[in-house]
Amino acid sequence: MDIQQLIITKKITVREALRRMDEGGEKILFVVDKHDALCGVLTDGDIRRYLLGQGNLHGTIEKVYNAKPRSVLKGTDQDIIKELMVREKIEALPVVDEFKKIVNVFFWMDLVSESTFPRNKIDVPVVIMAGGKGQRLGPFTRILPKALIPVNDKPIIEVIIDRFTAIGAPEFFLTMNYKGEMIKVYFDYIDHKYKIHYLWEKEFLGTAGSLKMLPADIAENFIVSNCDVIVNADYADLLSFHRKYQNLLTVVGTIQHHKIPYGVIHFKEHGKIQNIEEKPEIDFTVNTGVYILSKKALKYIPKGKPFDMPDLIAVLLKKGENISVYPVSEKSYMDVGQWEEYHKTIDRLEYKL
Repeated sequence: MDIQQLIITKKITVREALRRMDEGGEKILFVVDKHDALCGVLTDGDIRRYLLGQGNLHGTIEKVYNAKPRSVLKGTDQDIIKELMVREKIEALPVVDEFKKIVNVFFWMDLVSESTFPRNKIDVPVVIMAGGKGQRLGPFTRILPKALIPVNDKPIIEVIIDRFTAIGAPEFFLTMNYKGEMIKVYFDYIDHKYKIHYLWEKEFLGTAGSLKMLPADIAENFIVSNCDVIVNADYADLLSFHRKYQNLLTVVGTIQHHKIPYGVIHFKEHGKIQNIEEKPEIDFTVNTGVYILSKKALKYIPKGKPFDMPDLIAVLLKKGENISVYPVSEKSYMDVGQWEEYHKTIDRLEYKL
């Protein structure tokens, strides 16, 4: 990797820093001063905390980054570097010269392996909504259920489950309807060590209605995911956030950035033009289809009736319950629910693998 992709100055905006993180494929950037000397480190977690604390994407990173970065001097033995990274759980460690200029960056996977990084584990079950028809992926889904769409050598639902089992998820609940028997047969056929429970809908209950079928002894908090999305997030941190603010529901949102390739006309009464904004750039946060729910939220879901997540969110807002968004970067979110995004997801997963 070209380490220049990971080097920024403290004057850039938060929006630009997020874009650079996505382009570099890492969740970390290194901040240098006017002499190109290392003076800080910026992670996606730093940005998330800043945004949740009333920050905005247009501000600079000056008050966001960590001004006490860890580094090692050029020529340090790799065994010493490895020992330091393991002891202090450092995913990326810059190597600097006598002027504190970055000459190299060691990543955990370079010296150990990505799979052995001591990530925080989660202790809650995962509900995967696998009952939909997947009409956006027709005619493919006229034959197979959306959950069995292949991504590399596995169906998307197994890719999702594997990612959650890697961080400790103990069991899974699959909501089933359209061609659900095929999904069950698949999991009956393969070897797996995790527990799977099936929740069978008698009719289509929407993206939240089937949650009413969860057992009464379900854990106090649990993850809910659509079966056609992958979100790279620190789920332990997400759970901690959900519990800290005593939320009934936390939505994982992805910060999307779009540039409109036209001049946008702003006008008022009688069509009088106020101004024309050339190729404006806009940012907004999109629902990824991944959530943390508290068991208490289930009482707001009607039994046996179609009910979607936006319906549940609207009810919780009306009742004054605690609900929050947990933002992740644009490329932390992958959607295979439509053909254009499906191919992008495969390319990105193959790159990472």
